[in-house]
Amino acid sequence: MRWKEIVKKFKDEWVLIEIKEVDENYNLKEGEVIAHSKDKSKIYEQLLKLKDKNMYIEYTGKIPEDLAVVLYHEEDI
Repeated sequence: MRWKEIVKKFKDEWVLIEIKEVDENYNLKEGEVIAHSKDKSKIYEQLLKLKDKNMYIEYTGKIPEDLAVVLYHEEDI
């Protein structure tokens, strides 16, 4: 499913996507939606069940002002 289709179908939700294609800046172009929810904790629960897949978590609505995001790479810990 293309990113624009995901945004339209899952408006204002958190989505867990298996990556199929990204652009040169690593922005998602196409993927398979594995889970979606208004509650981001549900998405993280699903993510913990998956291994060895390239996954992408994104919010399809306006990002809340009070949201902070922390990214890490397991090999760096």
